[in-house]
Amino acid sequence: MNKNTLLCIVGPTGIGKTALSIAFAKAYNSSIISSDSRQFYKEMTIGTAVPEEDELAAAHHYFIQNRSILESYSVGDFERDVMLLLPELFKKNNIVIMVGGSALYEKAVTHGLDDLPDVSVKIQEELKEEAATKGIVWLQEELQKNDPEYFETVDIHNSHRLLRAIGIFRASGKKMNELRTGKAQERDFNIVKIGLEASREDLYDRINKRVDIMLERGLEDEARLLEKHKNLNALQTVGYKELFGFFDGNHDYEDAVRLIKRNTRRFAKRQLTWYRKDLIVNWFHYKTRHTEIVQRVSEKLME
Repeated sequence: MNKNTLLCIVGPTGIGKTALSIAFAKAYNSSIISSDSRQFYKEMTIGTAVPEEDELAAAHHYFIQNRSILESYSVGDFERDVMLLLPELFKKNNIVIMVGGSALYEKAVTHGLDDLPDVSVKIQEELKEEAATKGIVWLQEELQKNDPEYFETVDIHNSHRLLRAIGIFRASGKKMNELRTGKAQERDFNIVKIGLEASREDLYDRINKRVDIMLERGLEDEARLLEKHKNLNALQTVGYKELFGFFDGNHDYEDAVRLIKRNTRRFAKRQLTWYRKDLIVNWFHYKTRHTEIVQRVSEKLME
């Protein structure tokens, strides 16, 4: 463990990444960086499964509820801020933990972002008008038609991401995977990735129960407080969007709950599709004891 190491914990939503990150932080007396693109926002607590108070108290966390949904914050901003923070954290400990299910944000730190082509203002405005008229389902269908591979990994409920990918295709005629160089930017620290996995049945069961718990804790009330901001990009998020539809009378409450569970399961599937392509992830079954995972990773770090 002579060189600084960023230990990344990845995997689908609801798999138990937070608890494992706490175990590693305690073992190494280290800090935790959240790479969950929705836990940044202080107004979104229940629906983003922000760590509990005792979990937050167990280790120093960064990028948890540190900004407002009214602020613009991109993946590029996140990469910049983390790369500025890491040298300071490595002065205190040569191991730092990063955890979250937002794969693009994790990749921005560990791999760097590709330099994608500019999309003209004209194309952007045309797409926004079409999306406003035809809705997010049209955006999803348009992306699936033009870039089916990217469609399988992107958060299809994030209209900003859909607009960006469709805009790039219209501007360049190229798909996202054609524009990704696959060349990692050089980092001056080691990167070790730990992934948690489960059978589809177990994962989906965990997701369904997690949604029930969120609703019991007051997700509907939280969504009502945020309804006036529902068009913001931050709120194009599973759990909130379906409840907004219920508030608008598009479906009843039972349907909203069903859709939240279904869309969360679909999101988890896309997360796994993304992470499975990352060959440096060391996978563990989610029921493996944390002490065993920490021990095995420690041995790897000593190699």
